[in-house]
Amino acid sequence: MVSHPEMPLPALEPFRLDPLFVTRVWGSNDLRPWYDCLAESSPIGEVWLTGDECLIATGPHRGRKLGELFRLAPLSLLGASAPSSESPLLIKVIFAREKLSVQVHPDDRTARSHGQPRGKTECWYVLAAEPGARVALGLKPGLSLPRIREEIRAGTLESSLNLLPVDPGDLVYVEAGAVHAIWPGSILLEIQQNSDLTYRLYDYGRPRELHVDRSLQALNLSARSGKIPAQPLADRTLLVDSPYFRVERLPVSGSRSSSVLSTPASTGQPPTAPGLAYLFAASGSARIAGPAFEPVELPAHSIAAIPAATPLFTIHDLGGLDLIRISPNWPPPEVS
Repeated sequence: MVSHPEMPLPALEPFRLDPLFVTRVWGSNDLRPWYDCLAESSPIGEVWLTGDECLIATGPHRGRKLGELFRLAPLSLLGASAPSSESPLLIKVIFAREKLSVQVHPDDRTARSHGQPRGKTECWYVLAAEPGARVALGLKPGLSLPRIREEIRAGTLESSLNLLPVDPGDLVYVEAGAVHAIWPGSILLEIQQNSDLTYRLYDYGRPRELHVDRSLQALNLSARSGKIPAQPLADRTLLVDSPYFRVERLPVSGSRSSSVLSTPASTGQPPTAPGLAYLFAASGSARIAGPAFEPVELPAHSIAAIPAATPLFTIHDLGGLDLIRISPNWPPPEVS
């Protein structure tokens, strides 16, 4: 636990985060109109929204790195029921101008066997997609590990990938151990465990390191991955509820109180203590306002952290708001 559950939570107001632009060989030099970013040399492939190095943009902790705030105020950020004081989720926007490597992420157990703190289960929420856009997820039936190794050597592994068409609003779940690759044609909101651990199986001849042995060790041919059907609930749409994260679309008709933002009892789940959540404006803009803090503007494609100990607030739709709520789940010890 982060701290003793009977201790009072010191208040911590909502705050917006500045995006961190991360170069990738497969990325784009121009992220407009999504972000006002023109890369002069190395292309930008990922926009990190909640990385430990992301800077806090509003409020009393403005200018501080998010990872530092987790070290200073884990109880206020995460709540008393969190089993760890570390930042649980890494949220990105992916801009692929070229194909990403064919890759696999380890699960927690495999990652820890290599001295890493955690594995990487993730999901992709499709923000935009061109007609015919696809991602690669999983391998065709009947492949054995020796055959996979042979196809890597021969440079033919791509032909054994399952291809999945994607459209705006789709949610694709990628469990640790699933072979996958993001292809050009879509812009994805990626929600994952707070890990950047990737093992490359195949990289189209790029001069980057492959991790074939570790990839095959991490690979799980029966990983539960694919599109998740959206589940309409009384006051929101559930996109995915995994052992590590929950993602929802929240309608905001004019305004909505923070008292009804958390998971409703109508889901059939037991009541939980307040915890961290993030609000992402997939489109449109919003304002987060409350009597105890200065209003926080939430422009399109930006994200705000809602700490467990946030004072009461109201979120106001400033026009065209499509609001995504992302919150961490805590897997039971046997999953970890």
